[in-house]
Amino acid sequence: MSAKKNDSKKPARRKLTTDDVTVVEEGLLKRAVSAAALGNAMEWFDFGVYAYITTTIAQVFFPPGNDALNILFTFGTFTAAFIVRPIGGAFFGPLGDRIGRQKVLALTMILMAAGTLAIGLIPSYATIGLWAPVLLLLARLLQGFSTGGEYGGAATFIAEYSPDKRRGFMGSWLEFGTLAGYVLGASLVTGLQLGMSEEALLAWGWRIPFLIAGPLGLIGLYLRLKLEETPAFQKQQEEAAGREHVKVPFVKLFAENWRALIVCIGLVLVFNVTDYMLLSYMPTYLTNTLGRSATSGLLLVIVVMVLMMIVITFSGRLSDRFGRRPVLFAGCIGFLVLSWPALKLVQSESTPLVFVGLLVLGLVLVTFTSTMPSTLPALFPTIIRYGALAIAFNVSVSLFGGTTPLATEALVVWAEGEGFSWAHDIPAFYLMAAAVIGLVAVWFTKETANEPLLGSGPSVATDDEARELVEAYADESSEVAKSDWALEWAQSGLIDVVDPKAAEADAARRARP
Repeated sequence: MSAKKNDSKKPARRKLTTDDVTVVEEGLLKRAVSAAALGNAMEWFDFGVYAYITTTIAQVFFPPGNDALNILFTFGTFTAAFIVRPIGGAFFGPLGDRIGRQKVLALTMILMAAGTLAIGLIPSYATIGLWAPVLLLLARLLQGFSTGGEYGGAATFIAEYSPDKRRGFMGSWLEFGTLAGYVLGASLVTGLQLGMSEEALLAWGWRIPFLIAGPLGLIGLYLRLKLEETPAFQKQQEEAAGREHVKVPFVKLFAENWRALIVCIGLVLVFNVTDYMLLSYMPTYLTNTLGRSATSGLLLVIVVMVLMMIVITFSGRLSDRFGRRPVLFAGCIGFLVLSWPALKLVQSESTPLVFVGLLVLGLVLVTFTSTMPSTLPALFPTIIRYGALAIAFNVSVSLFGGTTPLATEALVVWAEGEGFSWAHDIPAFYLMAAAVIGLVAVWFTKETANEPLLGSGPSVATDDEARELVEAYADESSEVAKSDWALEWAQSGLIDVVDPKAAEADAARRARP
């Protein structure tokens, strides 16, 4: 009798129905990924052109007389955009959680294109004096503000559209767009340097890549306006509309996910320090520090990026098959062990050896670029995913990633001035320090490969997969029923909306590796 009584008190296991499973139509998925990746390509075309034409910008916008100091001023202006990125993230992120990802991503596209176009229209220092660097700074601040909402929104957009078993692969296309933007920017700069005299380049040729931003921005805007809102956001909005009395403030939800925020900052640190070191700083390092021609350095980096583009989606598939954490661990260990030997190759007189050194760094970087777009959005629940990711991402990028070119160049100049024999090895030490922090962050990252996003139901590619998943879940002895997401689904509803205390406990549990 007592046994029956105890059984009757056992909480019911929540059912999973096909209505709870999102089936993503393949054509819509491809359009969503393409639009997000194109926007990211636009962003990094803008930033890449600035990084690759640094020495020219230094001559155009700053007073002549001290080339080394002008390079630092130019990197300082580059870094200034990162100061306002957290402000942009804090503005666009919560807005995207409130009104939708698609609308905000269309707005960031407009602002990014406007900021880049403005740089191409600013008169030189010789024409308007100090107003030239001031206007350059203002245009960079507009770029930084808009970019604050770009990556977090694009990563969230792709993650929420992707089937659970393909999220790593689909997310890798976002960074494919990054590399495509870099390659386009670097190729344009290289073509200008090869096809124009130095006088023509300084007079007007440098403006061409920035002016191209206008048409590119219009194309990206058109693609984004044609998209539908993500399925996860639509479901969350429908459920929230039916529970108006259970609204939880964003700040409270944000605070309840503080562990995930810290992990995100650590992951973004190692991701972006290594990214900016190779893709933004290395051309300048090869030219200013090692004395190689600007064109030679750019061509080597372009080839490395093209090879990275070839392998990046394969690495994304590896994260779906073996998990995000193993791939990220491999990347951190790779930078810890290989950074110094690779940089020694870069410092050699042999062009093939320089290329091998850059390629080693590039292939290790692929472990991050292919995996982070699917890892970072999975840290946060749907209701605050865009906002939390945008804020954490941009705080980390502003403090650590975007400052990498400026900090590294300043350290190299200082160490050279002091006569230290290891001055040219500073980029390797910088990478190794980031890798140590990355190892700690990955250790505290929970594996999320092949699992639904936090706060959402499962997502699959076909109706057949949805039915198979429901059947497997109903069998309590199956591997599906024993998975983390299934156990959490069985015990509760969308607890990030209904029960804030349960959401805090769940976030803490899921943050543990």
